[in-house]
Amino acid sequence: MSDLTRHDGGPPGRLRGLGADRERGLLLVAAMGVVMWVVEALDAAGAHLESNGIVPRSGGGLDGILWAPFLHGSWGHLAGNTVPFLVLGALIALSGLARVAAVTILVAVVGGLGVWLVAPSNTVHIGASGIVFGYAGYLVARGIFSRSLLHLAVGAAVALVWGTTLLSGLVPQDGISWQGHLFGGIAGVLAAWVLADDKQQRVK
Repeated sequence: MSDLTRHDGGPPGRLRGLGADRERGLLLVAAMGVVMWVVEALDAAGAHLESNGIVPRSGGGLDGILWAPFLHGSWGHLAGNTVPFLVLGALIALSGLARVAAVTILVAVVGGLGVWLVAPSNTVHIGASGIVFGYAGYLVARGIFSRSLLHLAVGAAVALVWGTTLLSGLVPQDGISWQGHLFGGIAGVLAAWVLADDKQQRVK
């Protein structure tokens, strides 16, 4: 049975139709979204956190891989990332807490390292868009590796709804970290391959 159709028989107080593991996955995605907004509020209040992003080939900027997804240049920047982050993250979270956590970590680390290695020096890369591209890459590629019709359908829907926006995000533009988008997407596909479980679970 696919992990997209399994229920764990949790107590009635749980979100209806969701197992406890899925609920925890959804809560993790929601919590990350809340942290982004809290961080932006602190930044707007004068915390000046934006400099803590990824600084390519700088030893001091390497830890920005951890902080960059939670940092944004403006409220508009944050708002533009929040909706796809929550929607795509929720789709992954329906496979459980461990799955959405693993995808997030792989995308953040692999995508962030890619930015750190190849992006221009003396630049700072921030924003959750790398994670968004990673989530999208994972969802589109997941069906290829799992051979699940449901996963393929979800991937096709993601490509249909966000495909044009995702492709435009790979075009080099001033002030836009297209490197973050590119390596985030690559990391998402890598996560789909690494976490493929088609031998154990398939939707029939």
